[in-house]
Amino acid sequence: MRTLFLLIAFFLVSCVAKKAEVTPKSLFNGTDLSGWHIDIPAMDSNPDTLNPFIVRNGMLVSLGTPGGHLITDSVYQNYQLTVEYRFAGDPGNCGVLVHASTPRALYGMFPQSLEVQMQSGEAGDFWCIAEDISVPDMEARRGPKETWGGTEDKNRNIKNLTDDSENPVGDWNTMVIECLDSEIKVWVNGNVVNHGTGCTTTKGHIALQAEGSEVEFRRLEIVGIE
Repeated sequence: MRTLFLLIAFFLVSCVAKKAEVTPKSLFNGTDLSGWHIDIPAMDSNPDTLNPFIVRNGMLVSLGTPGGHLITDSVYQNYQLTVEYRFAGDPGNCGVLVHASTPRALYGMFPQSLEVQMQSGEAGDFWCIAEDISVPDMEARRGPKETWGGTEDKNRNIKNLTDDSENPVGDWNTMVIECLDSEIKVWVNGNVVNHGTGCTTTKGHIALQAEGSEVEFRRLEIVGIE
Protein backbone atom coordinates (compact mmCIF):
# COMPACT_ATOMS: atom_id res chain seq x y z
CA MET A 1 0.00 0.00 0.00
CA ARG A 2 2.79 2.40 0.90
CA THR A 3 4.49 1.68 -2.43
CA LEU A 4 1.24 2.37 -4.29
CA PHE A 5 0.81 5.65 -2.42
CA LEU A 6 4.34 6.73 -3.32
CA LEU A 7 3.79 5.87 -6.98
CA ILE A 8 0.57 7.90 -7.08
CA ALA A 9 2.26 10.82 -5.34
CA PHE A 10 5.16 10.68 -7.81
CA PHE A 11 2.72 10.63 -10.72
CA LEU A 12 0.84 13.67 -9.41
CA VAL A 13 4.05 15.62 -8.80
CA SER A 14 5.23 14.75 -12.31
CA CYS A 15 1.96 16.00 -13.80
CA VAL A 16 2.20 19.27 -11.90
CA ALA A 17 5.84 19.72 -13.00
CA LYS A 18 4.92 18.98 -16.61
CA LYS A 19 2.08 21.49 -16.47
CA ALA A 20 4.46 24.10 -15.08
CA GLU A 21 6.88 23.49 -17.93
CA VAL A 22 4.28 24.34 -20.58
CA THR A 23 2.75 27.34 -18.83
CA PRO A 24 3.13 30.37 -21.13
CA LYS A 25 5.31 33.21 -19.89
CA SER A 26 4.79 36.82 -20.87
CA LEU A 27 7.91 38.62 -22.07
CA PHE A 28 6.24 41.97 -21.36
CA ASN A 29 4.85 42.93 -17.96
CA GLY A 30 2.59 45.71 -19.24
CA THR A 31 4.36 48.34 -17.15
CA ASP A 32 8.00 48.72 -18.20
CA LEU A 33 10.72 47.12 -20.32
CA SER A 34 12.13 44.86 -17.62
CA GLY A 35 13.84 41.84 -19.17
CA TRP A 36 14.81 43.76 -22.32
CA HIS A 37 17.64 46.04 -23.42
CA ILE A 38 17.95 48.38 -26.38
CA ASP A 39 20.54 48.74 -29.13
CA ILE A 40 20.05 52.05 -30.92
CA PRO A 41 23.12 53.05 -32.99
CA ALA A 42 22.15 56.74 -33.01
CA MET A 43 22.66 56.77 -29.24
CA ASP A 44 26.38 56.12 -29.71
CA SER A 45 26.98 59.71 -30.76
CA ASN A 46 24.00 61.26 -28.97
CA PRO A 47 23.01 59.59 -25.69
CA ASP A 48 19.98 61.89 -25.49
CA THR A 49 18.49 60.35 -28.62
CA LEU A 50 14.85 59.35 -28.18
CA ASN A 51 14.30 55.74 -27.14
CA PRO A 52 11.92 54.39 -29.81
CA PHE A 53 10.58 51.68 -27.50
CA ILE A 54 8.01 52.82 -24.95
CA VAL A 55 5.13 51.52 -22.86
CA ARG A 56 1.78 53.16 -23.62
CA ASN A 57 -1.66 52.19 -22.30
CA GLY A 58 -0.34 48.82 -21.19
CA MET A 59 1.15 48.06 -24.60
CA LEU A 60 4.73 47.83 -25.76
CA VAL A 61 5.16 50.28 -28.64
CA SER A 62 7.86 50.61 -31.27
CA LEU A 63 7.76 54.20 -32.50
CA GLY A 64 9.76 53.22 -35.57
CA THR A 65 12.51 55.83 -35.33
CA PRO A 66 15.34 56.12 -34.62
CA GLY A 67 16.14 52.67 -35.97
CA GLY A 68 17.30 49.90 -33.71
CA HIS A 69 16.26 46.90 -31.68
CA LEU A 70 14.71 45.92 -28.37
CA ILE A 71 16.38 42.68 -27.29
CA THR A 72 15.56 40.16 -24.57
CA ASP A 73 18.15 39.82 -21.83
CA SER A 74 17.63 36.04 -21.89
CA VAL A 75 18.57 33.52 -24.56
CA TYR A 76 15.84 31.11 -25.72
CA GLN A 77 15.82 27.73 -27.45
CA ASN A 78 12.99 25.38 -28.46
CA TYR A 79 9.91 27.51 -27.91
CA GLN A 80 6.71 28.88 -29.36
CA LEU A 81 6.35 32.66 -29.35
CA THR A 82 2.96 34.34 -29.76
CA VAL A 83 2.93 38.00 -30.81
CA GLU A 84 -0.21 40.12 -31.10
CA TYR A 85 0.49 43.34 -32.97
CA ARG A 86 -0.96 46.05 -35.14
CA PHE A 87 0.31 49.04 -37.09
CA ALA A 88 -1.01 52.05 -35.22
CA GLY A 89 -1.41 54.29 -38.27
CA ASP A 90 -0.27 53.69 -41.81
CA PRO A 91 0.89 50.25 -43.01
CA GLY A 92 4.60 49.86 -42.48
CA ASN A 93 7.61 47.81 -41.53
CA CYS A 94 8.77 45.91 -38.45
CA GLY A 95 9.97 42.42 -37.60
CA VAL A 96 10.60 39.80 -34.94
CA LEU A 97 14.15 38.49 -34.84
CA VAL A 98 14.80 35.03 -33.41
CA HIS A 99 18.13 33.41 -32.50
CA ALA A 100 19.74 36.86 -32.31
CA SER A 101 23.41 36.92 -31.30
CA THR A 102 26.20 39.25 -32.49
CA PRO A 103 24.98 42.89 -32.41
CA ARG A 104 25.10 45.06 -35.55
CA ALA A 105 26.25 42.23 -37.81
CA LEU A 106 24.50 43.77 -40.84
CA TYR A 107 24.53 47.41 -41.98
CA GLY A 108 25.85 48.40 -38.55
CA MET A 109 22.28 47.93 -37.28
CA PHE A 110 20.86 44.40 -37.41
CA PRO A 111 22.00 41.63 -35.03
CA GLN A 112 22.97 38.26 -36.45
CA SER A 113 19.65 36.42 -36.49
CA LEU A 114 16.76 35.06 -38.53
CA GLU A 115 14.08 37.71 -39.02
CA VAL A 116 10.40 36.90 -39.29
CA GLN A 117 9.00 39.81 -41.26
CA MET A 118 5.97 41.82 -40.08
CA GLN A 119 5.94 44.38 -42.90
CA SER A 120 2.41 44.98 -44.19
CA GLY A 121 1.68 42.60 -47.04
CA GLU A 122 4.76 40.49 -46.35
CA ALA A 123 4.17 39.10 -42.85
CA GLY A 124 5.92 35.76 -42.45
CA ASP A 125 8.76 36.32 -44.91
CA PHE A 126 12.15 35.16 -43.66
CA TRP A 127 15.13 37.51 -43.81
CA CYS A 128 18.54 35.93 -43.26
CA ILE A 129 20.88 38.14 -41.24
CA ALA A 130 24.30 36.45 -41.17
CA GLU A 131 22.38 33.19 -40.69
CA ASP A 132 20.54 30.94 -43.15
CA ILE A 133 17.57 28.61 -43.48
CA SER A 134 16.05 26.43 -46.21
CA VAL A 135 12.47 26.15 -47.49
CA PRO A 136 10.78 24.10 -50.22
CA ASP A 137 10.81 25.68 -53.69
CA MET A 138 13.80 27.73 -52.58
CA GLU A 139 14.70 29.22 -55.95
CA ALA A 140 11.10 30.24 -56.68
CA ARG A 141 10.85 31.99 -53.31
CA ARG A 142 14.39 33.39 -53.03
CA GLY A 143 15.81 33.71 -56.50
CA PRO A 144 18.83 32.11 -58.18
CA LYS A 145 20.96 30.01 -55.84
CA GLU A 146 24.13 31.96 -56.59
CA THR A 147 22.54 35.08 -55.07
CA TRP A 148 21.70 33.52 -51.67
CA GLY A 149 23.43 34.61 -48.49
CA GLY A 150 23.17 36.55 -45.26
CA THR A 151 25.34 39.58 -46.01
CA GLU A 152 24.63 43.00 -47.52
CA ASP A 153 25.28 41.99 -51.13
CA LYS A 154 23.24 38.75 -51.08
CA ASN A 155 19.59 37.83 -51.51
CA ARG A 156 18.51 37.41 -47.91
CA ASN A 157 14.72 37.41 -48.41
CA ILE A 158 12.65 34.21 -48.56
CA LYS A 159 9.02 34.88 -49.49
CA ASN A 160 6.14 33.56 -47.40
CA LEU A 161 3.45 31.17 -48.60
CA THR A 162 0.38 33.43 -48.52
CA ASP A 163 -0.57 36.96 -49.50
CA ASP A 164 -3.87 37.32 -47.63
CA SER A 165 -3.26 36.19 -44.04
CA GLU A 166 -2.96 39.67 -42.49
CA ASN A 167 -5.90 41.63 -41.12
CA PRO A 168 -6.62 45.19 -42.32
CA VAL A 169 -4.30 47.87 -40.99
CA GLY A 170 -5.51 48.96 -37.57
CA ASP A 171 -6.81 45.50 -36.67
CA TRP A 172 -4.82 43.14 -34.48
CA ASN A 173 -2.77 40.30 -35.97
CA THR A 174 -1.56 37.17 -34.21
CA MET A 175 1.79 35.81 -35.28
CA VAL A 176 3.03 32.50 -33.87
CA ILE A 177 6.68 31.56 -34.33
CA GLU A 178 7.76 28.05 -33.41
CA CYS A 179 11.49 27.38 -33.09
CA LEU A 180 12.34 23.72 -32.55
CA ASP A 181 15.89 22.52 -33.09
CA SER A 182 16.82 23.81 -36.57
CA GLU A 183 13.22 24.31 -37.78
CA ILE A 184 11.19 27.52 -37.71
CA LYS A 185 7.45 27.58 -38.44
CA VAL A 186 5.33 30.72 -38.69
CA TRP A 187 1.57 31.22 -38.53
CA VAL A 188 -0.25 34.51 -39.12
CA ASN A 189 -3.86 34.62 -37.92
CA GLY A 190 -3.99 30.84 -37.93
CA ASN A 191 -2.52 30.33 -41.41
CA VAL A 192 0.82 28.60 -41.92
CA VAL A 193 2.86 31.22 -43.78
CA ASN A 194 6.39 29.80 -43.61
CA HIS A 195 8.29 26.68 -42.58
CA GLY A 196 12.06 26.51 -42.78
CA THR A 197 14.51 23.77 -41.90
CA GLY A 198 18.25 23.52 -41.47
CA CYS A 199 18.57 26.89 -39.75
CA THR A 200 22.23 27.62 -39.12
CA THR A 201 21.53 28.47 -35.47
CA THR A 202 19.13 27.06 -32.89
CA LYS A 203 19.12 29.53 -30.01
CA GLY A 204 19.60 33.19 -29.16
CA HIS A 205 17.87 36.33 -28.01
CA ILE A 206 14.51 37.55 -29.32
CA ALA A 207 14.40 41.09 -30.72
CA LEU A 208 11.81 43.58 -31.95
CA GLN A 209 12.60 46.23 -34.52
CA ALA A 210 12.19 49.96 -34.77
CA GLU A 211 12.23 50.23 -38.54
CA GLY A 212 10.30 53.29 -39.61
CA SER A 213 6.74 52.50 -38.54
CA GLU A 214 4.79 52.71 -35.29
CA VAL A 215 3.72 49.27 -34.09
CA GLU A 216 1.77 48.32 -30.98
CA PHE A 217 2.27 44.99 -29.21
CA ARG A 218 -0.31 43.80 -26.69
CA ARG A 219 0.93 40.24 -26.28
CA LEU A 220 4.41 38.73 -26.28
CA GLU A 221 4.11 35.27 -24.82
CA ILE A 222 6.54 32.36 -24.90
CA VAL A 223 6.20 28.71 -23.98
CA GLY A 224 8.96 26.13 -24.01
CA ILE A 225 8.81 23.01 -26.17
CA GLU A 226 10.16 19.75 -24.80
